[in-house]
Amino acid sequence: MPQRPYIVGNWKMHGTRAMLSEARAIDRAAQRHMKVEVAIAPPYTLIHPVHREAEQIGVGAQDCHHADGGAHTGDISAAMVADAGAKFVILGHSERRQNHGESDAIVHAKAQAALSAGLRVILCCGESDKTRESGRAVSFVKKQLKASIPVDHEALANGSASMSGRITIAYEPIWAIGTGNTATAEDIAEMHGEIRALLVEMFGEEQGGEVRILYGGSVKPDNAADILSTPEVGGALVGGASLTADSFMGIALAAAEAAES
Repeated sequence: MPQRPYIVGNWKMHGTRAMLSEARAIDRAAQRHMKVEVAIAPPYTLIHPVHREAEQIGVGAQDCHHADGGAHTGDISAAMVADAGAKFVILGHSERRQNHGESDAIVHAKAQAALSAGLRVILCCGESDKTRESGRAVSFVKKQLKASIPVDHEALANGSASMSGRITIAYEPIWAIGTGNTATAEDIAEMHGEIRALLVEMFGEEQGGEVRILYGGSVKPDNAADILSTPEVGGALVGGASLTADSFMGIALAAAEAAES
């Protein structure tokens, strides 16, 4: 059975308690769109308040540290965000990679820590405009993902791993994040197809074929239908358009319609 489209809002560094009204509105609207899985990742300060009030939507974190604890001033561990009510964590976002110098190895360690803490992981990947213009977009993204995804080979071999329910991939071309630019349907289909092939290579046909691949990069209600009907697009990771219930749920509605078509 095909998985429900997964529409995830990344609030980034936006949101005070006044934003709880939008979270409640998103949750109420999500209850009317059960064919779509809806989630938001608010800032750390709002994880517990949103979790406490949410009945339908998933609540996650935007990052976590790779260590269980220790002298890491200002950082938050995977166990801490889980304790606050988060069920998933976004890792490897280009803004973290660029602004905080996160390497593939660091993202890999964070993903392993999150999985060990019982969190689902949304693992981000994407290329810059220079990389795409050089013709290396596909090879760059595949290399980035392969180095960032933790693989429990022993668990896969004995059939005890279930990566499809634990890891989601989010392809976000850096040049399309917050710029108003969106990759063409052909670009998205090509990259998502290549990512799918890599997942099958890493996890096998059954599990690799079930991992959802989201698209992110200036997704809005007016372009969501075209993006979400593209082959191998299993949902969207949404930035600015997730900050209001009207725009965010417009994307969720487009996902529901695309799933039915």
